[in-house]
Amino acid sequence: MNALRAFEAAARHSSFTKAAAELNVTQAAISHQVKGLEERLGEALFRRNNRVLELTEQGRALLPDVTAALDLLAAATDRFAARDRPLVLTVLPSFAAKWLLPRLRNLRERHPNLEVKLDTSDDVLDFALDDVDVAIRYGKGNWPDLAAEHLMDEEVFPVCAPELLTSPAPLKHPNDLRHHVLLHDRMNETWAMWLKAAGARGVNPDRGPAFTHSAMVLAAAIDGLGVALARGPLVADDLAAGRLVRPFQAALPARGSYFFVCRPSEAEEPRVVALRDWLRAEVAAMTASPAFVSEDW
Repeated sequence: MNALRAFEAAARHSSFTKAAAELNVTQAAISHQVKGLEERLGEALFRRNNRVLELTEQGRALLPDVTAALDLLAAATDRFAARDRPLVLTVLPSFAAKWLLPRLRNLRERHPNLEVKLDTSDDVLDFALDDVDVAIRYGKGNWPDLAAEHLMDEEVFPVCAPELLTSPAPLKHPNDLRHHVLLHDRMNETWAMWLKAAGARGVNPDRGPAFTHSAMVLAAAIDGLGVALARGPLVADDLAAGRLVRPFQAALPARGSYFFVCRPSEAEEPRVVALRDWLRAEVAAMTASPAFVSEDW
């Protein structure tokens, strides 16, 4: 193994000296290891011409397999070492607050030895720079060089506190929204789009306060401040608990979906598989709820 590591590092750097510095040994040790490997294989692996180190044809043939084997061993030891550290999961802040956190007790019951550390961020996902293992992100699933598995789609529909249904201006038809405050969320789908699809008339889609995160707009709706345009998964628990109701069942399909994202090399790592399977089960339970069913337009 030491000889193979010495050969791979020297080939990658085209230098015994740089390989020695990387492996924290002397240049003579690298030269000795490579020479021993060449003697064992009966082939010259390097040409040494005027202090320039070049791979021979035999060296070039050997290098890819040695590199792959060392990478495989490194990945295996990394997975072994990772068993005792939390699995870092990055999620969008509102998704964490409204969907994931209320379900983490179920995860603990199903996988008591699986430690998950949450990182809430809506930044662009970059596994090369961020200290994360897996992610739940919203979009089209087109993250280059990453494994992205579809978790759930999303619909957008109005929700409000139950008392608004029996207010002096009850909500019986989308046109009745003109008598109520519209609460706005930062999303691709807007009140203008929903009102147009619903055939509403006489409703100004731009009036009313706007909020940065979905969790904030839903909190405002629960407090009776107005009618919110809600994302289905994020409002599922509030609907089931009766904190919010849907005055109109019709829903607008969203332009994106939720995806489980990880590095391809870690997609079948046991902890990642356990978390992914648990998420699938929770999504299935949510979508089977009567409160989650929508009508077609």
